[in-house]
Amino acid sequence: MPLPSYYECPEVIKEIKELGLRTVMITGDAEGPAYAVAKVLGIDEVYAGLMPSDKSKVVRDLKAKYGSVAVVGDGVNDAVALNEADVGIAMGTGNDVAKEAGDVVLVLGELKAVPRLVKLSKAVVSNIKFNITYAFAYNTVLVPVAAGLIPGLTLRPELAGLAMALSSLTVTLNAYLIRLRRI
Repeated sequence: MPLPSYYECPEVIKEIKELGLRTVMITGDAEGPAYAVAKVLGIDEVYAGLMPSDKSKVVRDLKAKYGSVAVVGDGVNDAVALNEADVGIAMGTGNDVAKEAGDVVLVLGELKAVPRLVKLSKAVVSNIKFNITYAFAYNTVLVPVAAGLIPGLTLRPELAGLAMALSSLTVTLNAYLIRLRRI
C-alpha cells in the first residue's frame, strides 16, 4: 500500500528549492507545531494560526514581496488562498471547494507532482518563447523575399508556400518535443 503524500514532503521541498523557489507554509495550525514541522522539512517561512481570510492576505503580501506565487492546498480553509494565488494547485484527494478554487488539480493527489508541474510549466514557457522568436525571425527574413521587396532576390510562390509550411511544421514539432522530454 502506498504511503500518504505527506511522506513525500521532505523530497518535494528539496526539489522545489533546487528549482530556485522559496517555500512558505501558510497554515491555520498553531505556531509551535507549524514551526517544528517547517524546521524538519526545511521550509523557508512560516505563517501559522491563520484564518482563511488571513491566508489570502499573506498570499497578497508574498506576491508583493516576491512576485508570482503558487499555493498548494487541499481543504476548504485553503480555497481563498488558492484563488488569490497566481497559480492555485489543488490536491485531487482534497475537498471539492479547494478543487474548484485551484487553477490546476493534481488528480491523484500526489505531492511529488508539484515539482514536475513547475518543470513542465517552465519548459512550456521556454518553448513558447523559442517558437515566437523563431517564427518572427523566419517571417522577417522570408516574407520580404517572397513578396519581392528585395531587388534581385525573389522566391517563386510555390516555394514561398512550402517555406511557410515548413516554418509551421518546425514550430509544431518543437512544441511536440516537450512530450518527449523526461520531466
